[in-house]
Order: sequence, then structure tokens, then C-alpha cells
Amino acid sequence: MTKDSIAIILARGGSKRIPRKNILELNSRPLIAWTIKAALESNQFERVLVSTDDKEISQISKDYGAEVPFLRDSKADDITPSSEATIYALNQAEKYWNKKFSIVTQLMANCPLRDKEDIIRSHNSFRDKNAPSQISCFKFGWMMPWWALKINEDGTAERLFPDALKKRSQDLPDLYCPTGAIWIARRENLIKSKSFYMPKTRYEPLNWISAVDIDEYSDFKMAELCFKLKDK
Repeated sequence: MTKDSIAIILARGGSKRIPRKNILELNSRPLIAWTIKAALESNQFERVLVSTDDKEISQISKDYGAEVPFLRDSKADDITPSSEATIYALNQAEKYWNKKFSIVTQLMANCPLRDKEDIIRSHNSFRDKNAPSQISCFKFGWMMPWWALKINEDGTAERLFPDALKKRSQDLPDLYCPTGAIWIARRENLIKSKSFYMPKTRYEPLNWISAVDIDEYSDFKMAELCFKLKDK
């Protein structure tokens, strides 16, 4: 266990695109239970806190071993950035436990496939590189990002990277996409920047399965299939 390190799992009750998303059953457990399990089993945190405004989510989180000593009484809308909600939860936690945490890790409940090994590797990398903050990401694979285009109302398209058409796909550099799976920051840097995005933020790649981020019902179905792949 890392002393003075806290995991904050954000899980508001008013999800819009998938109602009650954080407690829907996924692979025989509530969605949020997978993130709680990974956090606890990683043994990287002094506290594993679920920050929620919802009493049902609170009770389910407690049942799976997380701490929910208070509800989030602000910053629980669908507009507030996740970094801002995490800082608010951190302030609540430090006031409740009467102490300051040196390392803050934000784990989004809608990333259920990141496991304890992903968290351990990410924390080892964060400590080794001595970065102010670190954000998880994954490499684009079969969805070739260099071919991205925006379709106009008349059906024509605008290429986002028109020069990429002049090169072979294997000659183009890899591109990465952030995922909400594991965001880590030093407390003072997070408070000062008011965001995990700050100067000299580094990015830590995860495999694409660990990085699955559930926002739509199609994402939920993909997560179900990924659990089956992991089980095999």
C-alpha cells in the first residue's frame, strides 16, 4: 500500500446516455464493482473513495469494499469536467479524514476492463518518470485515425489529414487516444493546474481492451465481449 495515496472513483447517478450506467450489471457484477475491485487488489492506495451523489450507488460501492463516507453535494452534473469533480471530492476527503494525500488517482467507473496489473504498471511508470501527472491512453489500431474525415450536409467530406493520403499507412506514425481508465497526479500540481492536463503531463499506453470506455450502449456491448475474451 502506498501511504498518502488516494483513488477517487467518480460515479454520479444522473448519467444521460445510459441511465443508471454505473450500476448496470456487467459480467455478473455492477459496472462500478470492476473498478473498485481493480483499485483494491492493486494495493496502491491508502483509501479507495467512491464520489457519488446517489445513495444506491453509495451502498453498492460499500458492498464491494469502497469507502463512501459522504455524498458529493456539488459538481455532479453532466457539464462539470471530471478533473474538477475529482478535486472537489479530494477536498471533501481531506476535510473528512483531516489529512492531505500526496498522490491522487482518478479511476472512471465506466472503464471496467482496466485491472490491478494495469494500475500497478501505471503507478510504477508514474513514479519512475517523476511526472507531475499521467493520463492513460491507447494506440489506434484498425480505426486508422489518419484517414479521419468530416462529412458535410451534402454528403461530401473534408479530410482532417489530407497530406496523409500521399503516404502508405505503414509509413505514418502511431496516434493515441486518451482514456479515462487511470489518471494520476501529484496533489499540489493538480490543485494548482485545476486539471490533470498540465505542462509536462505524460501519457501511459494501455492495451485497447483495458482502455474500453463505456459511454454508449454499443460500448457496453463491446465491454461484454471483451470480458469474454479476457476469460478465455
